[in-house]
Formats: sequence, C-alpha cells, structure tokens
Amino acid sequence: MFPSLKSKIAPYVAMAVALAMPAAGAGAADTIRVAHMDPLSGPFALVGESDSRLLQAAVDDINARGGVLGGTKLEIVNFDGKGSPQESVLALKQIIDQGIRFVSLGSGSHIAHALLDTLNKHNSRNPEQAVLLLNIAAQDPPLTNEKCSFWHFRWEAHTDIRVKVLTDHIAAQKGTPKVYLLNQDYAFGQAISRAAREMLAARRPDIKIVGDDLHPLGKVKDFAPYISKIKASGADVVLTGNWGQDLTLLVKASKEAGLDAVFYTLNAHNPGVPGSLGKAGADHVRQVFTWHTNVADNKLEATANDYKKRFNEDMWLYLPKLQMDMLAKAIDTAKSADPLQVAKALHGMKFQGATGEVTMRASDHQLVSAQYIATFTKTGGAVKYDAEGTGHGWRTDVRVEGKDAILPTTCKMEIPR
Repeated sequence: MFPSLKSKIAPYVAMAVALAMPAAGAGAADTIRVAHMDPLSGPFALVGESDSRLLQAAVDDINARGGVLGGTKLEIVNFDGKGSPQESVLALKQIIDQGIRFVSLGSGSHIAHALLDTLNKHNSRNPEQAVLLLNIAAQDPPLTNEKCSFWHFRWEAHTDIRVKVLTDHIAAQKGTPKVYLLNQDYAFGQAISRAAREMLAARRPDIKIVGDDLHPLGKVKDFAPYISKIKASGADVVLTGNWGQDLTLLVKASKEAGLDAVFYTLNAHNPGVPGSLGKAGADHVRQVFTWHTNVADNKLEATANDYKKRFNEDMWLYLPKLQMDMLAKAIDTAKSADPLQVAKALHGMKFQGATGEVTMRASDHQLVSAQYIATFTKTGGAVKYDAEGTGHGWRTDVRVEGKDAILPTTCKMEIPR
C-alpha cells in the first residue's frame, strides 16, 4: 500500500476496529478491564506502584468472591502517566484505543484536570465509547465543584474537606499556635494554602499564619532552606499537603534541623514517609485519614494483615478497595459494564464500607465518608499496629462523621439520558 494512501485511511481503519470491538464487559466477556493511571516512574513512583498493588488486591478479593455479572472477572491494567498531564493524556488515548472504559486515577490534581477535559470531549463526541474517571487521590476542589462532570467520581475527600478537618483540630488546641503553610506549587498545594488561610481566619482570627510558601513539585532536593525559614518564624504548627518525595525530604530536613513544630499533614501515611519519620516524628505528626490500621472496630484488620503478608508492605490506604467494591456493586446493579449505566448506578450510591455507610453524593460525585485525625506515636494501647516497622503507628485523636465533614458544592451537573 502506498504510504500516502495508508496514512489517509489509517484513522478510519482504527475507528472501524474500535467500533467492532464489543463493549468492555458486555455479553460473554471473560474480564472487565480497569486502567490504573499513576506515576509509575520518576520521583512519585513509590506511591503509584503501591496504588497499583492496593488495586490489584482489591480486584483479587472481588474475583475470589465470584467477580461481577455472575462470573466475569475484573482486571487491573497499569499505565504510567509519569506525573505529567501531557503524558497522561497520551496514555488515556491508548486506554481508549484498547477498549478500556474505566480509569482509576491516582495522583495528582493537575493530571485529573487534563484527563477530565479530554474525557468530557471524548464522551460527548463518542457516546458509544464513553469512559469513566474513578478518582482515588486527585483532591482539587473544582473537580467536584465548578468543573464537575457526570463522568467523574471522587473517592478521596477533596482538599477543602480535609483542610477543614485539620484546621478545626488546630483551632481546638489550647493557646494561640503560630501556623506555617508549606505546599507544592500546583492546584492541590495552592488549594490547601487558600483553604487554610480562609478557614483559620474564620474559626480563630487570633491564630497567626507566620509563613506561606509554595515550592516546585518534585524539584526540590534539599528542604533545609525552608526549614530554616520555619524555625525563624517561630511556628508551632506546619500544615502541609506535600506527598511522595517532597514529603520524605521535608521530614528528613526537619529531623536534621531539630524542628520542634507539629506537622498537620494530608499525606504522611504515604509509602516511605512513616519510615522516614521514625521515632523523631513521634507525637509531632498528625494526619487526616479515611481509615488507618488502628481505627476502632477495624473491619479491615484481617484484610490488612493478609495484604502485608502478600506484598511485604503496609495497607496504608483503604480507598482503592472501597472504589473497586463500589464499582463492582454498580456493575451488578446496572446488570451491565456499559459506562453510562454503571455511572447511573454509582450516582447517589449508598454503600456500607469498613468505617460505616458512605454516599457518592449525587449532586457532585464527591464521596461522603467519615474522616479521622490521628497522631503518629509509639505502639501500645490503642496503637496495635506500627507503620513500616518503625515501632510507631497511628492513634486516632478524633473521628468526624461524614455529614459533619462534607461541604456544599457549586456543581451544576449535566446528566446524560
């Protein structure tokens, strides 16, 4: 075939092949594939690779129970977004071309925005090949507010919800703490900075914010200059949403400098961070969770123990399991793996999870669930399990019910017929 003719007809051949493929999970399909998008290389690969194992364990549990639709198995297919919106969009196009109709997204919000923009356009133009974005980590509030989409569901509480829980706890402390804000300079970190300022001012105007720094995402190799600024400010509290390498290096620098402030975090449970904290982090780090291994009435204790034996790492996050369990229920409820029907089943779904009933709020597709604040402390008493072999684990300080943690939404969702 002449090259010029081949290049002209190639798009039509690809389209014909795609249209000829059966819908994922329809009829007698052996498996329903779920793409997992995360950084699987680069500075944040540790978190992405762990997310992959958590999702795999969740799917294995579902398949061991008989799968969905009377015997169809779920399958996780990993794609490396490389921490880049451009690379993630390219990977999404591969996912669509392969006929995969469900995408479980890990980190981060800048990637979620790029993927959602692409999916909205794709689903509008190709309703017969619609794709759902199932989000377990990207927390920028606009994703379930002004940029909400029927095709996007978020399991992690968004930044404003999590910061509200943290700032309420800071405001409840005795005295007048001085607060320093240190975050990554992208949508997620910027949202934390904004929300913390607004919420602390509303709740405790006497609390001073003595610093507010944003730093490049995944670029800082030495946080010593930032720690010097924090020490000089006299801060008692550091509130940070840093994750991955940006948090482990921050913790390392604070330990080396002997910083005595209490860290309020959104990601200190990430792989590698508890090990970096060690005993130096005892009683100096607090984290907002949807679940941890020492919650009261821990219905996931056996699951977490089995996971650790299988993968030789802690089960540090519940959301991948919750996401897959709810997806499986939606497929069975819809009696189909058609994305539109599955989305309608997830829309407003109530589900009895490990920490109580959760709701995928119909107005914006933001999960409503209980939140915990826990302190990293020495094992013993209520701290049965340590984190990463440190001899220190998470102790619940307070549980906040979903109805008390959730915030209103500005979402004006268009629901397909």
